Amino acid sequence: MANIPVTPLLAMIRKDLQLFFSDRRSVIVSFVVPIAIGAFFGSIFSGPGDNAEPARIAIAVIDQDGSAISKAIVTGLQSDRNLKVATPAEAEARDAVKRGRTAVGVIIPKNFGDAAGKAFFGGGAKPDVNLVYDPSRNTELAMVRGIMTQHIMDAVSREMFGGAMGKQYVEKSLPEIESSKMPAEQKAVLLQLLRSVQGVYNQPAGAGGRPQGVTMPYAVHEEAMTAGSNVAYNGYAHSFAGMGIQFLLFAMANLGVEMLLERQRGLWRRLRSAPVSRFTLLTGKAASGSIISFLILTVCFAFAMIVFKVRIQGSVVGFLGVAIACSIMASSFGLLVAALGNSPATARGITTLAVLMMVMLGGAWVPTFVFPAWLQQFTLIVPVRWAVDGLDATTWRGVGLAGALAPIGVLLAFAAAFGALAASRFKWEEA
Repeated sequence: MANIPVTPLLAMIRKDLQLFFSDRRSVIVSFVVPIAIGAFFGSIFSGPGDNAEPARIAIAVIDQDGSAISKAIVTGLQSDRNLKVATPAEAEARDAVKRGRTAVGVIIPKNFGDAAGKAFFGGGAKPDVNLVYDPSRNTELAMVRGIMTQHIMDAVSREMFGGAMGKQYVEKSLPEIESSKMPAEQKAVLLQLLRSVQGVYNQPAGAGGRPQGVTMPYAVHEEAMTAGSNVAYNGYAHSFAGMGIQFLLFAMANLGVEMLLERQRGLWRRLRSAPVSRFTLLTGKAASGSIISFLILTVCFAFAMIVFKVRIQGSVVGFLGVAIACSIMASSFGLLVAALGNSPATARGITTLAVLMMVMLGGAWVPTFVFPAWLQQFTLIVPVRWAVDGLDATTWRGVGLAGALAPIGVLLAFAAAFGALAASRFKWEEA
């Protein structure tokens, strides 16, 4: 590869930066608009379609009890068509939730089955089911909580009305209740209920049901998995990541359109007559675009940090690495627009659609978990998905440098692919 002359390269970068900042409308669109929209979406998401295969919610279930009731609960959750259930160790489940790979971790504690059976008839304290969850996915948490209610009630009622544990509990509880000092009216009702249940055991096996007046046999303890126990989820971190990426892509698409205008005016033909290689010319454009993109992203996050208290809870190096890789990817996308566009007018329309599709599929507008299952997998080939995930990981998720390496690598790979295609297809003169 030929050496790049530094003086012409710096001159090109300085010229592009001066042109960018001299256009007041471009500066407003690139800096002010993403801040405004990011603040709007952040205020919405800070608080709590027809498809053959539903988008399953990824959960992890840790059964520390191993009782008949807890095993039945796990089996029921695994058979539920709305859930994608894994059964890892507790530490692995917590890490998966923290990194955003799993929405909710369900921890069934030891002795849960015995305590839930006693609580079913109001005779004992309600045991906790511990939920560790991704705080950016409150909708999924609510769905999991509701689905669990069904499966826990099914498992507990089936065991208490037709299983060995229920039979033993009734036989043990009847004499205790008879000798207790509870009010006579309450004692009579409870004895009648338990004797009716006892009669069930003498009948052929059948499906258990929930009797009237039975209390919920468990309570829920919820723990948000963020960067630390005292670190709250900040929805502005995600919204500013999405809006910042969207508008730096728009800025770079506009840079590509301006290059088409320069080609129309014969500027590139005149530049080619100078003692500067094609590689130097394209590198200069890519460098200036990367600087502008990085400025847009960092200004957006600086505003979010000052006004909305967004913090980099993970690796600062990882955050900068993702931001730089994203900026290089966006700049190479602008070169691709210039290389493939036939005219400024047609390129502007097509690239606007392309940018909107990328940010929509990449989770910049709404989280990707609301998409159908097949579409969630498809978004992995969209660079915006990796950029948003990388910025989320290094801000509110609190993931270290290792968690940023994959997004950085994928974004640089997209940049290399865009740049190579742009260099091979770039037209230096009008046809």
